[in-house]
Amino acid sequence: MLWIKAFHIVFVASWFAGLFYLPRIFVNLAMVAPGSIAEHERLLLMARKLMRFMTILMVPALGLGLWLWLGYGIGSNPQAPWMSAKLALVLVTLAYHHLCMRHLKHFESGEVQHSHIWYRWFNELPVLLMVAVVVLVVVKPF
Repeated sequence: MLWIKAFHIVFVASWFAGLFYLPRIFVNLAMVAPGSIAEHERLLLMARKLMRFMTILMVPALGLGLWLWLGYGIGSNPQAPWMSAKLALVLVTLAYHHLCMRHLKHFESGEVQHSHIWYRWFNELPVLLMVAVVVLVVVKPF
């Protein structure tokens, strides 16, 4: 079980690294000067590759987490409401990942929907999610 836990943590941390960086690329894309096609295309290429990589990392992170939860019963007793909260945050993280995919599609089609300031705030959500999940898992406050 410790090997599964270790690899789960590695894949989650790697997935979150992408969730931290991709919105930062969105900030830069939103700031590209009109007519700066080369810069725009370079940033889009980076964003596409990162999205593909983070999606690949997400799959084993979720799979190993399910294995720990269902296979070993981690957090599945009624005295572990922290796990319900953690699973809710996992769903929020999946929704955030999906939102990143949608924003990337908007940038690809040239439909920038928000300012670079909005994307700076959007960039902070995965940090808050990771802090909340780590506190729930380590401290188990309830």
